[in-house]
Amino acid sequence: MPSWRSTLTAAEITEAPLRADYTAAARRVLRREQAPYLALRLLAAPPLVPYLAAGLAFMNLVDDVAETGSPEQRQRGLAELGARVDEALATGQSPDPVLRAYAHAVAVRGLPAHWVTDFLAGAASAEAAFTGFEDEPDFQAYLDAYAWPGVVVFTGLQYRGGPDEAAAAGWRRFVDAAQRVDFLADLAGDLADGRLCIPRARLAEHGVTRAELEQGRDGAGVRALLADQCARARTALDAAADVVELADPGLRAVGRMMTELMAHQLTAVERAGVRALRRDVGYGVLAPLRILGRARRSR
Repeated sequence: MPSWRSTLTAAEITEAPLRADYTAAARRVLRREQAPYLALRLLAAPPLVPYLAAGLAFMNLVDDVAETGSPEQRQRGLAELGARVDEALATGQSPDPVLRAYAHAVAVRGLPAHWVTDFLAGAASAEAAFTGFEDEPDFQAYLDAYAWPGVVVFTGLQYRGGPDEAAAAGWRRFVDAAQRVDFLADLAGDLADGRLCIPRARLAEHGVTRAELEQGRDGAGVRALLADQCARARTALDAAADVVELADPGLRAVGRMMTELMAHQLTAVERAGVRALRRDVGYGVLAPLRILGRARRSR
């Protein structure tokens, strides 16, 4: 793995203050999400790594504000953050090194600003005030408002000028699959936190109540509901397979690892069945290492 200094140089980030900003952004990612950070460092082409690290740090920053505190605190926090982001994008200046690095990445890579503003707007409307989904169109609206721009503010930095129409559509399919798998894997924790991320219409179709899910009850209806949700996630994952080829060549190994990890986690949820209501389903330890090894060999 190239040193961080040489990685910054490969990305033509040469000024000392800017290198320090990107280093702060990378450290934020490392503290919060070690696996994505290591995937970037080990698998992505070095000229892309600092920009993507800054994008991931920014995405995480917005997510953290949108998910912390009461709905009123989240709204205030996002309004304040939005003003700071606007200033950083307009001037390149901010007290926050993560925002300085991200503003520089957006400018250098030419990511259209609407992805950033759409993400912040979606964080305030779809995530901060989240009350669950009524039906499938409600879920799709959440993806369009929040999850899709949220992934593009990060992954879109791989493309000079931002993703074209085909690439953007590919990441839309990817985020559909990723969100479904994530909601299933985190079902127990979300329910414990008062979040139901399966559309209420699906519960009604299978004759299941929210209380049954919160209490981790077994039963034919609950099993059928979970199987149905897993099948929908599997279909979405299959539809997102082309995101690897739509990625920049320097990021394809990362895309391959991400899709394989999702498939592995979904298989674990399928095996867990009703137990997924009582305990979140993680990746485990050995499987990510095996998938990482395969991705490195495929570069």
